[in-house]
Amino acid sequence: MRPLKRLRADLSTGKNLEIYLTALIALVVGVLGVFSVVKPEVVSAATLATLALVAVNALGPRHQVADLESRVADLNRLVEAKLAGDPFLTTVRKGLDERVARADDIRFAGVTLSRTVRAHVDDLRKSLGRGASVKVLLIDPKGTVPEEAARRSTIPDHSDVFEHRVMSTIYLLRDLEGSIEVRFLPFVPAFGVILLDPDDDDGVVHVELGMHSATGRDPVFTLTPRRDHYWYEHFKTEFDRMWEVSREATEADWYPRGKV
Repeated sequence: MRPLKRLRADLSTGKNLEIYLTALIALVVGVLGVFSVVKPEVVSAATLATLALVAVNALGPRHQVADLESRVADLNRLVEAKLAGDPFLTTVRKGLDERVARADDIRFAGVTLSRTVRAHVDDLRKSLGRGASVKVLLIDPKGTVPEEAARRSTIPDHSDVFEHRVMSTIYLLRDLEGSIEVRFLPFVPAFGVILLDPDDDDGVVHVELGMHSATGRDPVFTLTPRRDHYWYEHFKTEFDRMWEVSREATEADWYPRGKV
């Protein structure tokens, strides 16, 4: 852009007015001094005033740079906080008891779910009494799946531990009345998941990451449809996929011979 066009553009938009004012004052003072129109004292005073104005103008960009650096630092801290594991992962599913008790659509999937079902069996009973539907996915206690679970938990010689845990879960579930479905997975799931009213706008999905340890609580994270739409739908679909490949519980599963 040519100088005159830039000047007109800046004056029309009010940009860089302080720079043009400083230049104008300096020019006027210089001309007046050359032609001795004003006294030297006036020229000196005007010169000092011009230098002061230049100094003030120079502070503006420095303050802007400092402000920009501060904003960038704040943004970096915010990003680091969002990416940090502690705010995202936990070992406690907050509000789960209350939500299970009032949910209309409850879906559990996990290895044995013995601890989860035992902790929420009363809440499940309340929900079923209100007409809620409950779906539960467990590993198949028959076949080789308990052996796979034992190997993944670093106790390869104790597959019976997982068989007993699955059976204890079945014993708790079979005493519940209402719309409850139980299916068995032909493999060990890579994660556990609890879906509560997953088709509603205020639904929630709790995902538990399986660890290679037989003790201790596994880390979990919580998803909501508005905040985490993509991953919320992802894990909801994962549950549906596992449900499709699982087998339905039979009378022999509910009441195994010699284990009633």
